[in-house]
Amino acid sequence: MTISAVILAAGKSSRMGQQKMLMPWGNTTVLGRVIQTLQAAGVEDIVLVTNSVIAPQVTSCEVQVTLNNEGEMLESVQIGLRAQKPSAEATLICLGDQPQVEERDVRRVCEGFRQGQARVVVPSYRMRRGHPWLVARDVWDEILQLRAPQSTRDFLNAHQDEILYVECDSPSILQDLDTPADYLKHKP
Repeated sequence: MTISAVILAAGKSSRMGQQKMLMPWGNTTVLGRVIQTLQAAGVEDIVLVTNSVIAPQVTSCEVQVTLNNEGEMLESVQIGLRAQKPSAEATLICLGDQPQVEERDVRRVCEGFRQGQARVVVPSYRMRRGHPWLVARDVWDEILQLRAPQSTRDFLNAHQDEILYVECDSPSILQDLDTPADYLKHKP
């Protein structure tokens, strides 16, 4: 089964005060680490939805870059889904500012889908939904038809009884980097 990924990285980083996707993270950047984790987990087709500030900086990664200069999350998800290759049977919805997500958790979500139990697979830590979550192609149209102020949360709530929750033993699936304090707290 071919599982792809959409990385949401089009936000303006206003709370961070600088473009957080390009901030250092180990031997790469915040965004670079997210890409590395997905690739290490076996995800080959990655669509990066980002803005025109970040796009020129993403040159050494094997990802498809698509622009969303408005930065709205729902629109980014929709742009990413529309850019998927026909071979993709499902896609992971990933946050570009979540470099601490672990490869094993990405693999757990993918495996949950491969076992054929659900069209929507969500990682969970202590009963809280996290990222990256996965959605099968046959329900992408529902997300594509959402209009603001609706969000992917509305989609997940509508499918609440169908979701396969994959329990993770790390809070990393809940942690993103919004402020300088978040960055300093989680930086390796």
